[in-house]
Amino acid sequence: MERSVLRKEKQPSFHSSPHWINHLPVLVVMPHSRCDCRCLMCDIWKDLKAREISEEQLQQHMTSLKELCVSWVVFSGGEPLLHSNLFALTGLLRTAGIRVTLLSTGQRLSDFSAQVARHTDDSILSLDGPESVHDTIRRVTGAFRKLVHGMEEVHRHRPDYPFSCRTTVQRANFRYLRETLGTARLAGFNSISYLAADVTSTAFNHPENWNERDREKVVVPKEDIIDLEDEIEHLIQEHASEIRSGFILESPEKLRRIVRHFKAQCGVVDPIAPRCNAPWVSAVVEADGTVRPCFFHRALGNIGNQPLVEIVNSREALNFRNTLDVATNATCQRCVCPLYLNPTT
Repeated sequence: MERSVLRKEKQPSFHSSPHWINHLPVLVVMPHSRCDCRCLMCDIWKDLKAREISEEQLQQHMTSLKELCVSWVVFSGGEPLLHSNLFALTGLLRTAGIRVTLLSTGQRLSDFSAQVARHTDDSILSLDGPESVHDTIRRVTGAFRKLVHGMEEVHRHRPDYPFSCRTTVQRANFRYLRETLGTARLAGFNSISYLAADVTSTAFNHPENWNERDREKVVVPKEDIIDLEDEIEHLIQEHASEIRSGFILESPEKLRRIVRHFKAQCGVVDPIAPRCNAPWVSAVVEADGTVRPCFFHRALGNIGNQPLVEIVNSREALNFRNTLDVATNATCQRCVCPLYLNPTT
């Protein structure tokens, strides 16, 4: 009773803040902490502690999701299909009218094809290049074939199920971006998205200070950036129709930002923050319950300690958004996956 009284006393001043969140359209949830690939650009697979968000935990926060008008939950990872009861979570969300997207490596799709087809709305799969390149980056023998077979199995249950793919541009695949596009088309994807590899943050279980040897495996070298730029320009010019149709999700401007990102990593240009309002329209919940305003900024709380709606509108969260200048913030300037939505969408 005392806590509810305190909340009522504080709310008027909090509500007057322009940074108070009434509408949080997107929630990214990492239901399981581990992964089934050993990717060059990611360290999630190095985490040997299996943590996951339980059905009971999610149930406790469904009121928060309703209060925040969450309309889309993206299950990210780790690998969501490693969760012990993922489709109990999707059931809670879809019963509440929330769209559920699965972000997956695709390695376990065939094992859960019927459930994925029935209990999720769409999937975004990682595709790092044509078959040999993809398998090399994933460091899993037969990874590409497992992914394609999984898609076929899902389509056997639901022929119109939508699959998108996401390519993380890095040293091992930057020469194959157009070939990756062709691979995506042949595999039956509905769209493809390109983003630059993150080599600066602690997101995705990266260490506080990147090991230079690991960094060199991922970053496009300074002497090769001209080849990356050439590949991007050919992609833009030769596949303008796919950009116009939306098969390629990025605009030419966003594709060229990938080049600039790697130029900035090499000190050729200064980093420039992309247009982004992720901390105002989305939040990330990690497998241990940690809540962040996006993948890259510091934690604001934990759903094990208080409701999600209280975390995103806490004094600390309001102060964070109030003082965040995306254009000048060093973390934002290095961001590889910005999000911009109309706050009322």
